[in-house]
Amino acid sequence: MTVGVLFVFSIFAAQLLRIQGFDSSAVAAQALEQRTEKVVIPALRGKIVSSDGVVLASSRARETVVADPTAVCTYKQKNKKTCDPATSSTAVDLAATALAPLLGRTTSDLRAKLTGSGRYQVLDRKVSPLTWRKIADLGIPGIYRDSAEAVPERVYPQGPNSASLVGFVTNDGAAGGGLESMMDKALKGKAGYSVFEKAPDGSKIPGGRQGGVRADDGQDVTLTVNSNIQWYAQNALAQQMAKMGAQSGTAVVMNAKTSKILALASYPTYDPNDIGSAKGSLVNKALNDVFEPGSTAKVMTVAAALEEKTVTPGQPVIIPNRMQRFDASFKDSHDHPTLYRTVSGTLAESSNIGTILIGETLEPKKLEEYYRKFGLGSKSGMGFPGESAGLLAPAEKWNGTQRSTVMFGQGLSVTAIQAASVYQTIANGGVRMTPSLVEGTTAEDGTFTKAGVKPGTRVVSQDTATKVNAMLEGVVSKEGTAPQAQIPGYRVAGKTGTADFYDSRLGKYSGKTASFIGYAPADDPELVVAVILQRPSASIYGGTVAAPVFHDVMTYALQELKVPPTGTTKQAITLSVSPEEAAANPDTLRDGARRGSK
Repeated sequence: MTVGVLFVFSIFAAQLLRIQGFDSSAVAAQALEQRTEKVVIPALRGKIVSSDGVVLASSRARETVVADPTAVCTYKQKNKKTCDPATSSTAVDLAATALAPLLGRTTSDLRAKLTGSGRYQVLDRKVSPLTWRKIADLGIPGIYRDSAEAVPERVYPQGPNSASLVGFVTNDGAAGGGLESMMDKALKGKAGYSVFEKAPDGSKIPGGRQGGVRADDGQDVTLTVNSNIQWYAQNALAQQMAKMGAQSGTAVVMNAKTSKILALASYPTYDPNDIGSAKGSLVNKALNDVFEPGSTAKVMTVAAALEEKTVTPGQPVIIPNRMQRFDASFKDSHDHPTLYRTVSGTLAESSNIGTILIGETLEPKKLEEYYRKFGLGSKSGMGFPGESAGLLAPAEKWNGTQRSTVMFGQGLSVTAIQAASVYQTIANGGVRMTPSLVEGTTAEDGTFTKAGVKPGTRVVSQDTATKVNAMLEGVVSKEGTAPQAQIPGYRVAGKTGTADFYDSRLGKYSGKTASFIGYAPADDPELVVAVILQRPSASIYGGTVAAPVFHDVMTYALQELKVPPTGTTKQAITLSVSPEEAAANPDTLRDGARRGSK
């Protein structure tokens, strides 16, 4: 027995020598690891701010409060360290009653969560630090915060007003669209962590090992958007949609010289503060939805012909009531006798037939080249998530009638941003600028980094842009199609549009697209405003459906930015000619005397 006991003790001694002597460092490290807690410290997401300093999105710290029902049942029960069926119900009632007002929940709802054998019940994921301190002061056993589950709450002070532009963040902190996704890398920051030694009950050991890495909060993003103009455009659009019974709509306001976006309204909208209740589409329709532009695209056809010098502004155009091309008979928006107009008058009065005659002075491939120079068939370059490039088939694939319809804006599709960019190009003297939404970013130390500016692209000459500008002023006159777009004291240029709306859900055309796009002051453009309403029922014409919204939004934006009237006089242009003048002019455009079409 003595030998046996000595043998056992010798084994213990050898093991003790190994642990404390040879393997002491490894064993100590393992023990330290077991009692060391590593807690992630989430980074606060950067703010999204408008150009005039209004916060559109911000983050605030939130705690996740968790309950261990097997410990809550001992609350205020003397000398009770484990659940006692005789007193557990009383303890849970006391805990639920104390927590209810702090968590904004009912006592009965909390009682259900605080009862049971499970050891992990989430009570709330969005508790403020101040509220958590009040909860902690209650001293309820088993109520604690789970730092690993803490996700800062994203707040959108402007609510639905800029929702589809700014986007949203999901409950787990992931960007869910809009600028939140577009600028996610700059906004999200880098999480840190805290390391400490804990006792068996989970509390920190005083004087124990502590450390970690601080979280780097995300950068603030400053937009080019003006919050007041955004608010006004969104509400003006919503009111007109209700009045006209429209299905959806967009309004774009951009700087005519820089193409910076000042407002990007989209309707219907949603509340990003309650994304779980959002219904329907969450995208920004100005960038994601495509539509046939209709007559607003005629400006490209006319500009291309002027640039190629195949027509002149005062050149006569004989416009019949009907005109046959391939297997289709084309007409204007209404029946009329044979009209005798100039190229300028054709655009001012928005004649489909006259525009075909102008476009036929160019080869289809040349027209396609100009359409692409104006930005059709490609994304804007902003990098907005989900943005569409529109639809523009190569000229060699245009079928018989499509060779004519594209000239007046059907048989091709654009986004609202692309459509607005066409008019920005004319307003800027023929130079197209890449639209932009972001002014720059601000780091945590206050350093501001300005966003890069892409160089402009010349599409047409200054001379051509000046001539088209005069024609577009004719549209906004009592002789044109949009007198409602006039703004007292300001010279306004623009174009109406009415086109068939293709409903992808039905797989066919259904309803109309009504639009108006223009800029002011026409002689020194500062702002471009595009308004598009889909499937209006009260009226279908851009001059009556969209032009009033243009008038209101443009008027407000000019006042907001303190743009004064120029005080100049509109250039006189010839819109019509007599039948005799048209017959005598050898360059008169008429059916059967086409050039450049093969």
